[in-house]
Amino acid sequence: MKRKNLDRLFKYLVSTVALFSILALGAIVTFVFLQGSRTFFTATAPGLRLVPQRISDITVNGERYLNHSAFIHLAEGTRLVSVSFPFADGIETFEFYFDMEETEPREAIRFFQDGQRLSYDEFIHGFHGNVSYPEAYVFTVSWPAAIAALEPRLHIILPEPPYNFFAFLTGTEWRPTILKIYGILPMIVASIMAALGAILIGVPLALLCAVFMSEFLPQRFATIARSGIELLAGIPSVVYGFFGLMVIVPLVREIFNIPAGNTLLSATIVLSLMILPTVTTIAETSLRAVPRSVREASLALGASEMQTAWRVVLPHASSGVLAGVILGMSRAVGETMAVILVAGNSPQW
Repeated sequence: MKRKNLDRLFKYLVSTVALFSILALGAIVTFVFLQGSRTFFTATAPGLRLVPQRISDITVNGERYLNHSAFIHLAEGTRLVSVSFPFADGIETFEFYFDMEETEPREAIRFFQDGQRLSYDEFIHGFHGNVSYPEAYVFTVSWPAAIAALEPRLHIILPEPPYNFFAFLTGTEWRPTILKIYGILPMIVASIMAALGAILIGVPLALLCAVFMSEFLPQRFATIARSGIELLAGIPSVVYGFFGLMVIVPLVREIFNIPAGNTLLSATIVLSLMILPTVTTIAETSLRAVPRSVREASLALGASEMQTAWRVVLPHASSGVLAGVILGMSRAVGETMAVILVAGNSPQW
Protein backbone atom coordinates (compact mmCIF):
# COMPACT_ATOMS: atom_id res chain seq x y z
CA MET A 1 0.00 0.00 0.00
CA LYS A 2 2.83 2.36 0.91
CA ARG A 3 4.63 1.54 -2.35
CA LYS A 4 1.47 2.23 -4.33
CA ASN A 5 1.03 5.65 -2.71
CA LEU A 6 4.68 6.46 -3.32
CA ASP A 7 4.37 5.55 -7.00
CA ARG A 8 1.27 7.70 -7.28
CA LEU A 9 3.08 10.62 -5.62
CA PHE A 10 5.97 10.38 -8.07
CA LYS A 11 3.53 10.13 -10.95
CA TYR A 12 1.81 13.37 -9.94
CA LEU A 13 5.16 15.05 -9.27
CA VAL A 14 6.54 14.13 -12.69
CA SER A 15 3.29 15.18 -14.39
CA THR A 16 3.34 18.54 -12.61
CA VAL A 17 6.98 19.22 -13.51
CA ALA A 18 6.34 18.21 -17.12
CA LEU A 19 3.28 20.49 -17.31
CA PHE A 20 5.15 23.48 -15.93
CA SER A 21 8.09 22.77 -18.27
CA ILE A 22 5.78 22.74 -21.29
CA LEU A 23 4.09 25.96 -20.15
CA ALA A 24 7.45 27.65 -19.56
CA LEU A 25 8.74 26.55 -22.96
CA GLY A 26 5.56 27.79 -24.62
CA ALA A 27 5.84 31.13 -22.83
CA ILE A 28 9.48 31.54 -23.91
CA VAL A 29 8.70 30.68 -27.53
CA THR A 30 5.73 33.06 -27.55
CA PHE A 31 7.78 35.87 -26.01
CA VAL A 32 10.62 35.43 -28.51
CA PHE A 33 8.17 35.31 -31.42
CA LEU A 34 6.34 38.44 -30.29
CA GLN A 35 9.57 40.34 -29.68
CA GLY A 36 10.97 39.32 -33.05
CA SER A 37 7.80 40.16 -34.97
CA ARG A 38 7.27 43.60 -33.44
CA THR A 39 9.48 45.28 -36.03
CA PHE A 40 7.12 44.14 -38.80
CA PHE A 41 4.03 45.71 -37.19
CA THR A 42 5.15 48.70 -35.11
CA ALA A 43 7.74 51.45 -35.32
CA THR A 44 10.85 51.26 -33.16
CA ALA A 45 9.62 54.20 -31.05
CA PRO A 46 6.47 56.32 -30.90
CA GLY A 47 8.40 59.55 -31.51
CA LEU A 48 11.77 61.24 -31.70
CA ARG A 49 14.55 60.36 -29.28
CA LEU A 50 17.53 62.53 -28.34
CA VAL A 51 20.78 61.33 -26.79
CA PRO A 52 23.04 64.08 -25.38
CA GLN A 53 26.70 63.16 -25.14
CA ARG A 54 29.05 65.21 -22.95
CA ILE A 55 26.29 67.80 -22.45
CA SER A 56 25.50 68.08 -18.73
CA ASP A 57 22.82 70.77 -18.99
CA ILE A 58 20.40 70.76 -21.93
CA THR A 59 16.94 72.21 -22.49
CA VAL A 60 14.59 70.55 -24.98
CA ASN A 61 11.28 72.26 -25.78
CA GLY A 62 11.44 74.17 -22.51
CA GLU A 63 12.21 71.13 -20.34
CA ARG A 64 15.61 71.06 -18.66
CA TYR A 65 17.69 67.90 -18.29
CA LEU A 66 20.71 67.79 -15.97
CA ASN A 67 23.41 65.10 -16.33
CA HIS A 68 21.10 63.13 -18.59
CA SER A 69 22.88 60.30 -20.41
CA ALA A 70 19.92 58.14 -21.45
CA PHE A 71 17.28 58.62 -24.14
CA ILE A 72 15.21 61.79 -24.06
CA HIS A 73 11.87 60.57 -25.37
CA LEU A 74 9.80 63.26 -27.03
CA ALA A 75 6.03 62.99 -27.06
CA GLU A 76 4.42 61.21 -29.98
CA GLY A 77 3.53 63.66 -32.72
CA THR A 78 6.23 66.18 -31.79
CA ARG A 79 7.38 67.94 -34.94
CA LEU A 80 9.19 71.12 -33.90
CA VAL A 81 12.06 70.69 -31.43
CA SER A 82 14.05 73.50 -29.83
CA VAL A 83 17.39 72.67 -28.21
CA SER A 84 19.65 74.92 -26.13
CA PHE A 85 22.58 74.36 -23.79
CA PRO A 86 25.51 76.33 -22.37
CA PHE A 87 28.49 76.27 -24.73
CA ALA A 88 31.73 78.21 -24.48
CA ASP A 89 30.76 81.69 -23.19
CA GLY A 90 27.18 81.68 -24.37
CA ILE A 91 24.09 79.62 -25.09
CA GLU A 92 23.96 77.42 -28.17
CA THR A 93 20.47 77.23 -29.65
CA PHE A 94 19.04 75.60 -32.73
CA GLU A 95 15.75 74.12 -33.87
CA PHE A 96 14.72 71.36 -36.21
CA TYR A 97 11.47 70.13 -37.69
CA PHE A 98 10.53 66.48 -38.08
CA ASP A 99 8.49 65.70 -41.19
CA MET A 100 6.59 62.50 -40.38
CA GLU A 101 5.27 62.07 -43.91
CA GLU A 102 8.71 62.08 -45.51
CA THR A 103 9.72 58.56 -46.59
CA GLU A 104 13.41 59.41 -47.13
CA PRO A 105 15.07 59.50 -43.66
CA ARG A 106 17.77 61.95 -44.78
CA GLU A 107 15.11 64.50 -45.77
CA ALA A 108 12.85 63.96 -42.75
CA ILE A 109 14.69 66.56 -40.62
CA ARG A 110 14.59 70.25 -41.48
CA PHE A 111 16.91 72.49 -39.48
CA PHE A 112 16.22 76.08 -38.45
CA GLN A 113 18.79 78.76 -37.73
CA ASP A 114 18.01 82.43 -37.06
CA GLY A 115 14.39 81.73 -37.98
CA GLN A 116 15.24 80.43 -41.44
CA ARG A 117 14.37 76.91 -42.55
CA LEU A 118 17.34 75.14 -44.10
CA SER A 119 17.81 71.78 -45.75
CA TYR A 120 20.31 69.30 -44.39
CA ASP A 121 22.99 70.34 -46.92
CA GLU A 122 22.36 74.07 -46.36
CA PHE A 123 22.51 73.66 -42.62
CA ILE A 124 25.81 71.80 -42.50
CA HIS A 125 27.44 74.50 -44.64
CA GLY A 126 26.09 77.41 -42.60
CA PHE A 127 26.37 75.86 -39.14
CA HIS A 128 29.52 76.52 -37.11
CA GLY A 129 29.27 73.05 -35.60
CA ASN A 130 29.13 69.79 -37.48
CA VAL A 131 26.09 67.77 -38.58
CA SER A 132 26.61 64.21 -39.79
CA TYR A 133 24.37 61.41 -40.93
CA PRO A 134 26.24 58.30 -39.72
CA GLU A 135 23.41 55.90 -40.49
CA ALA A 136 19.80 55.86 -41.58
CA TYR A 137 17.37 57.45 -39.13
CA VAL A 138 20.22 58.99 -37.07
CA PHE A 139 21.58 62.55 -37.16
CA THR A 140 24.55 63.62 -35.05
CA VAL A 141 25.11 67.29 -34.21
CA SER A 142 28.50 68.08 -32.69
CA TRP A 143 30.35 71.22 -31.65
CA PRO A 144 34.14 71.72 -31.78
CA ALA A 145 36.26 71.32 -28.68
CA ALA A 146 39.96 71.52 -27.84
CA ILE A 147 40.12 67.74 -27.99
CA ALA A 148 37.99 65.86 -30.50
CA ALA A 149 37.16 63.17 -27.97
CA LEU A 150 35.61 65.80 -25.65
CA GLU A 151 33.36 67.59 -28.14
CA PRO A 152 29.68 67.78 -27.11
CA ARG A 153 27.28 65.87 -29.29
CA LEU A 154 23.56 65.46 -29.68
CA HIS A 155 22.22 62.36 -31.44
CA ILE A 156 18.79 62.70 -33.06
CA ILE A 157 17.19 59.28 -33.56
CA LEU A 158 14.17 59.04 -35.82
CA PRO A 159 11.57 56.28 -35.31
CA GLU A 160 12.05 53.53 -37.87
CA PRO A 161 8.80 52.51 -39.60
CA PRO A 162 7.66 48.84 -39.60
CA TYR A 163 9.82 46.76 -41.89
CA ASN A 164 8.18 44.92 -44.77
CA PHE A 165 8.13 41.19 -44.02
CA PHE A 166 8.19 40.22 -47.71
CA ALA A 167 11.23 42.44 -48.28
CA PHE A 168 12.84 40.83 -45.23
CA LEU A 169 12.45 37.33 -46.69
CA THR A 170 13.24 38.15 -50.32
CA GLY A 171 15.78 40.95 -49.91
CA THR A 172 19.29 40.32 -51.23
CA GLU A 173 21.09 43.05 -49.24
CA TRP A 174 22.04 42.99 -45.58
CA ARG A 175 23.11 46.45 -44.41
CA PRO A 176 21.74 46.76 -40.87
CA THR A 177 23.99 49.55 -39.56
CA ILE A 178 24.15 52.15 -42.33
CA LEU A 179 21.14 51.79 -44.60
CA LYS A 180 18.89 49.74 -42.30
CA ILE A 181 18.29 47.13 -45.01
CA TYR A 182 17.54 43.62 -43.79
CA GLY A 183 17.38 40.97 -46.49
CA ILE A 184 17.94 37.36 -45.39
CA LEU A 185 17.44 35.58 -48.71
CA PRO A 186 21.21 35.01 -49.21
CA MET A 187 21.44 33.49 -45.72
CA ILE A 188 18.49 31.17 -46.33
CA VAL A 189 19.77 29.99 -49.72
CA ALA A 190 23.36 29.57 -48.47
CA SER A 191 22.20 27.57 -45.43
CA ILE A 192 20.13 25.23 -47.60
CA MET A 193 22.91 24.79 -50.17
CA ALA A 194 25.57 24.18 -47.51
CA ALA A 195 23.37 21.63 -45.72
CA LEU A 196 22.50 19.79 -48.95
CA GLY A 197 26.15 19.79 -50.03
CA ALA A 198 27.20 18.41 -46.65
CA ILE A 199 24.61 15.64 -46.94
CA LEU A 200 25.71 14.76 -50.47
CA ILE A 201 29.34 14.47 -49.35
CA GLY A 202 29.02 13.25 -45.77
CA VAL A 203 26.19 10.70 -45.93
CA PRO A 204 27.77 8.38 -48.58
CA LEU A 205 31.09 8.43 -46.71
CA ALA A 206 29.30 7.72 -43.43
CA LEU A 207 27.39 4.78 -44.93
CA LEU A 208 30.60 3.33 -46.36
CA CYS A 209 32.30 3.61 -42.97
CA ALA A 210 29.30 2.09 -41.15
CA VAL A 211 29.00 -0.88 -43.53
CA PHE A 212 32.74 -1.53 -43.41
CA MET A 213 32.87 -1.42 -39.61
CA SER A 214 29.81 -3.60 -39.02
CA GLU A 215 30.25 -6.19 -41.80
CA PHE A 216 33.92 -6.49 -42.77
CA LEU A 217 36.16 -5.10 -40.04
CA PRO A 218 37.21 -7.55 -37.30
CA GLN A 219 35.47 -6.93 -33.99
CA ARG A 220 38.63 -5.86 -32.16
CA PHE A 221 39.53 -3.20 -34.73
CA ALA A 222 35.87 -2.19 -35.09
CA THR A 223 35.72 -1.40 -31.37
CA ILE A 224 38.77 0.85 -31.64
CA ALA A 225 37.40 2.61 -34.73
CA ARG A 226 34.01 3.03 -33.08
CA SER A 227 35.59 4.72 -30.05
CA GLY A 228 37.53 7.09 -32.28
CA ILE A 229 34.43 8.08 -34.25
CA GLU A 230 32.48 8.68 -31.04
CA LEU A 231 35.27 10.99 -29.88
CA LEU A 232 35.00 12.92 -33.14
CA ALA A 233 31.27 13.41 -32.50
CA GLY A 234 32.07 15.19 -29.22
CA ILE A 235 34.49 17.75 -30.65
CA PRO A 236 33.07 21.32 -30.33
CA SER A 237 32.03 23.06 -33.51
CA VAL A 238 34.51 25.90 -32.95
CA VAL A 239 37.35 23.36 -33.24
CA TYR A 240 36.00 22.16 -36.58
CA GLY A 241 35.67 25.77 -37.67
CA PHE A 242 39.26 26.58 -36.69
CA PHE A 243 40.48 23.48 -38.53
CA GLY A 244 38.57 24.56 -41.61
CA LEU A 245 39.92 28.10 -41.33
CA MET A 246 43.54 26.96 -41.06
CA VAL A 247 43.49 23.94 -43.42
CA ILE A 248 40.48 23.83 -45.75
CA VAL A 249 40.23 27.55 -46.58
CA PRO A 250 43.90 27.84 -47.74
CA LEU A 251 43.55 24.56 -49.62
CA VAL A 252 40.47 25.76 -51.53
CA ARG A 253 42.22 29.04 -52.30
CA GLU A 254 45.27 27.30 -53.76
CA ILE A 255 43.39 24.61 -55.71
CA PHE A 256 40.94 26.98 -57.42
CA ASN A 257 43.38 29.92 -57.59
CA ILE A 258 40.97 32.44 -56.09
CA PRO A 259 41.73 35.49 -53.89
CA ALA A 260 40.06 34.04 -50.79
CA GLY A 261 39.04 30.54 -49.79
CA ASN A 262 36.11 31.61 -47.58
CA THR A 263 33.55 30.09 -49.92
CA LEU A 264 30.44 27.96 -49.78
CA LEU A 265 32.55 24.95 -50.77
CA SER A 266 34.73 25.36 -47.67
CA ALA A 267 31.67 25.53 -45.44
CA THR A 268 30.19 22.45 -47.14
CA ILE A 269 33.37 20.42 -46.57
CA VAL A 270 33.52 21.40 -42.89
CA LEU A 271 29.84 20.56 -42.37
CA SER A 272 30.29 17.19 -44.06
CA LEU A 273 33.14 16.41 -41.65
CA MET A 274 30.95 17.45 -38.71
CA ILE A 275 27.97 15.23 -39.61
CA LEU A 276 30.18 12.26 -40.52
CA PRO A 277 30.62 10.91 -36.92
CA THR A 278 26.91 11.28 -36.07
CA VAL A 279 25.62 9.50 -39.15
CA THR A 280 28.33 6.83 -38.98
CA THR A 281 27.69 5.98 -35.31
CA ILE A 282 23.91 5.68 -35.63
CA ALA A 283 24.05 3.81 -38.95
CA GLU A 284 26.66 1.37 -37.64
CA THR A 285 24.60 0.70 -34.51
CA SER A 286 21.52 0.01 -36.65
CA LEU A 287 23.47 -2.36 -38.91
CA ARG A 288 24.83 -4.31 -35.94
CA ALA A 289 21.28 -4.65 -34.60
CA VAL A 290 20.21 -6.68 -37.67
CA PRO A 291 19.77 -10.33 -36.57
CA ARG A 292 22.55 -12.73 -37.57
CA SER A 293 19.93 -15.08 -39.02
CA VAL A 294 19.24 -12.55 -41.79
CA ARG A 295 22.87 -12.62 -42.87
CA GLU A 296 23.05 -16.41 -42.67
CA ALA A 297 19.90 -16.78 -44.77
CA SER A 298 21.34 -14.51 -47.46
CA LEU A 299 24.67 -16.34 -47.52
CA ALA A 300 22.86 -19.70 -47.64
CA LEU A 301 21.08 -18.58 -50.82
CA GLY A 302 24.45 -18.02 -52.49
CA ALA A 303 24.89 -14.26 -52.02
CA SER A 304 28.37 -12.94 -51.37
CA GLU A 305 29.26 -10.97 -48.26
CA MET A 306 29.23 -7.74 -50.27
CA GLN A 307 25.80 -8.48 -51.72
CA THR A 308 24.52 -9.41 -48.27
CA ALA A 309 25.81 -6.21 -46.74
CA TRP A 310 24.36 -3.83 -49.34
CA ARG A 311 21.23 -5.64 -50.52
CA VAL A 312 20.05 -7.39 -47.36
CA VAL A 313 21.52 -5.88 -44.18
CA LEU A 314 21.41 -2.22 -45.21
CA PRO A 315 17.74 -2.29 -46.35
CA HIS A 316 16.84 -4.18 -43.17
CA ALA A 317 18.35 -1.35 -41.07
CA SER A 318 17.00 1.47 -43.25
CA SER A 319 14.91 3.07 -40.48
CA GLY A 320 17.89 3.48 -38.16
CA VAL A 321 20.12 4.70 -40.99
CA LEU A 322 17.48 7.26 -41.98
CA ALA A 323 17.31 8.47 -38.38
CA GLY A 324 21.08 9.03 -38.44
CA VAL A 325 20.82 10.96 -41.71
CA ILE A 326 18.07 13.18 -40.24
CA LEU A 327 20.14 13.90 -37.13
CA GLY A 328 23.14 14.74 -39.30
CA MET A 329 20.97 17.02 -41.44
CA SER A 330 19.69 18.83 -38.34
CA ARG A 331 23.23 19.48 -37.18
CA ALA A 332 24.27 20.73 -40.62
CA VAL A 333 21.31 23.12 -40.85
CA GLY A 334 21.70 24.45 -37.31
CA GLU A 335 25.46 24.88 -37.27
CA THR A 336 26.64 28.48 -36.93
CA MET A 337 30.10 28.89 -35.44
CA ALA A 338 31.99 26.69 -37.89
CA VAL A 339 30.27 28.26 -40.90
CA ILE A 340 31.04 31.80 -39.67
CA LEU A 341 34.70 30.92 -39.21
CA VAL A 342 35.05 29.24 -42.60
CA ALA A 343 32.66 31.13 -44.89
CA GLY A 344 32.93 34.52 -43.22
CA ASN A 345 30.29 36.70 -41.62
CA SER A 346 29.42 38.78 -44.68
CA PRO A 347 26.24 37.91 -46.64
CA GLN A 348 26.90 37.93 -50.39
CA TRP A 349 24.60 37.43 -53.33
